[in-house]
Amino acid sequence: MPTVTEALAMMDYGPAPESAAVAMDWLKGRAFGHFINGSFTKPGETFAVTNPATGADLAQVSQGTEADVAEAVKAARSAAKGWAKLSGGQRARHLYALARLMQKRERLFAVLETLDNGKPIRESRDIDVPLAVRHFYHHAGWAELLADEFPGMRPHGVCGQIIPWNFPLLMLAWKVAPALAAGNTVVLKPAEFTPLTALLFAELCVEAGLPKGVVNIVTGDGRTGAALVAAEVDKIAFTGSTEVGRLIRQQTAGSGKALTLELGGKSPFIVFAEADLDAAVEGVVDAIWFNQGEVCCAGSRILVQEQVAETFTARLKARMAKLRVGDPLDKSTDVGAVVHTTQLDRIRGLVDQAVQQGAILHQAPMPNGPGSFCPPMLLTDLGAANIANTEEIFGPVVTLMTFRTPGEAVELANNTRYGLAASIWSENLTTALDIAAQVKAGVVWINGTNMFDANAPFGGMRESGFGREGAREGMLAYLTGDEATGKERKAPAAVSALPGEASGDAVDRTRKLYIGGAQKRPDGGYSYAVAGAQIPLGGRKDIRNAVEAAHGAKGWSKVTGHNRAQVLYFLAENLSARAKDFAPKDEVAQAVERAFYWAAWADKYDGKVHSTTGPNVTLAMKEPFGVMGIVCPEEAPLLGFVSTVLPAIAMGNRVVAVASQSNPVPALDLYQVLDTSDVPGGVVNIVTGPRGELAETLAKHDDVAALWVFADSDLCRKAEAFSAGNLKPVWAESRMRDWTGPAGQSRDFLRRSVQVKTVWVPYGA
Repeated sequence: MPTVTEALAMMDYGPAPESAAVAMDWLKGRAFGHFINGSFTKPGETFAVTNPATGADLAQVSQGTEADVAEAVKAARSAAKGWAKLSGGQRARHLYALARLMQKRERLFAVLETLDNGKPIRESRDIDVPLAVRHFYHHAGWAELLADEFPGMRPHGVCGQIIPWNFPLLMLAWKVAPALAAGNTVVLKPAEFTPLTALLFAELCVEAGLPKGVVNIVTGDGRTGAALVAAEVDKIAFTGSTEVGRLIRQQTAGSGKALTLELGGKSPFIVFAEADLDAAVEGVVDAIWFNQGEVCCAGSRILVQEQVAETFTARLKARMAKLRVGDPLDKSTDVGAVVHTTQLDRIRGLVDQAVQQGAILHQAPMPNGPGSFCPPMLLTDLGAANIANTEEIFGPVVTLMTFRTPGEAVELANNTRYGLAASIWSENLTTALDIAAQVKAGVVWINGTNMFDANAPFGGMRESGFGREGAREGMLAYLTGDEATGKERKAPAAVSALPGEASGDAVDRTRKLYIGGAQKRPDGGYSYAVAGAQIPLGGRKDIRNAVEAAHGAKGWSKVTGHNRAQVLYFLAENLSARAKDFAPKDEVAQAVERAFYWAAWADKYDGKVHSTTGPNVTLAMKEPFGVMGIVCPEEAPLLGFVSTVLPAIAMGNRVVAVASQSNPVPALDLYQVLDTSDVPGGVVNIVTGPRGELAETLAKHDDVAALWVFADSDLCRKAEAFSAGNLKPVWAESRMRDWTGPAGQSRDFLRRSVQVKTVWVPYGA
């Protein structure tokens, strides 16, 4: 007989299976049509949805066609007017009903999600379903408060929403709940592999008495998604791969469709020497082996400080070896099945390449039997350029590298084209917050990871996409003010470097570009004529020089809002003192007022502490993009320039501005005001010349983080399409604004000058 010590050492988890009967009874070998206009259509061409843990078929689901999408959009359009006319309180009641019905069927949703996706039942039951319910409750509250909290705003109309297979129900809630709360109607396309909980949700829409056509669900593969992107909808919201996000950006360019993209990630998991190493090891489990690593914000790159790396790695390997991989319906399972064999093949292929490039592979035991299973893996002894460190694997695979100093940690963390999330582990809160401010990520967790809440904004920077989901910021993504209601802008006449009419100056004066705080001749050495002046003909190299100068002025982004305000007040005073030197005269006084206005906002458009359900202070910090490009409007050469450039720099950005092509003189003459107003060199850079060429260069430039284009519709379309390469957010506006009125100082300028970084800070026990 074993001793007590021996018995404890031999103890293992016994089976704790969850019955699949409740979900299988609902499925009953069904073939599903689409959910359109309040009811299911007759199934058309179908494909099988399988259980990744067994390979068994669960149901047949219809392949959506262009005609199916068009029918769903028509139903949503028909319902849109009535749904938007309901009071916020009436819409809130429908969202409350959906939340309550989901709660009543939590077990059915959880089991169905696990069967369909392969994730462990503990995660479906304890994370996915409760969070989905939380989103509907939370957004019911926003629906109730809409008129008070978002005055003057209205829904976009019909929203096309495309969600991934890693969190099928939760992603549905993230998108459908705010859309409905804001007064939009929805056409949702769930992922091809995991449509079942969306179809169950459709039945709840009927049970909750949701008006017909408010929610429509069309199933299918990528062809169905492409049809939805091309359909006559008013907004596209997409969560998925960066590659597909790029295509959507190109395809929606110039369409006028609002767009939010939540894309891939390669998130750093930074462990400092003073961290609680055991807690950090458990954090890795939650960061990368949660949901089989099929998480866009998974902490897939461990960066551990050199002096504790050996200890940390040993503990991590020991913990990884104890993870239980197997039947997702077993409550003792830690890691379930990968969603599909195609994804499993991709994971294995990338790991093989990483090993070929020099990485050493460590992995947990692999279960026997059928199913799409992948053991947890750790890759060590690899360089920063290894494919496992650069490409999103989307599986239970994590890399480990070391660093010596905090500065090196930041450099390694930001050595990626992505910017979705980061996790920082340190018992020194000062260190943690300092690093949080420096990493380029839309979400930062301190001594935690993969924490989500309906009242915490979520979204990425750089090639992880743009827009936010959750909280007030997520609601704004489903609302519009449409303050530009004037005539369509027209493209200015082409510029020419050939000799033209006389300038009209007694002594010819050739103006220069303003780059890095100094007047610069254009790289090409040419100028073009406008009424009364010769104007420098800027080009691609001048934009390059201006962007470099703007990056050199990065200290401006660290200056306090108070100090930025003082500089803008000084600028306003100097502009007023020199008013007689500027034309057009009718814009000068208004430009001075506008400068004072944006100075006033410099220290007031601040972040917020969000109330979330966990023991955290959840900060929504408003951070400048960094370097922004602005193609200023033609119709107000001085006032339009001031009204667009100043809010951007008030928020801490540095700007490369393309002045009015037909009358850039007022903008170029501002250089003396900028020079005498303590505006650091490189904060404002002014380039003149052919707007199309300059806007294209800004849109394609990887070191320009955001772009505003106030131009004709063709140039707006091109700017959006060109930006797909690096997925920068583009505000393209082809209709004229009344720059003299409220539209000229809209809060839209502030909102579009910043990106939200959500920082989760431990608070309390």
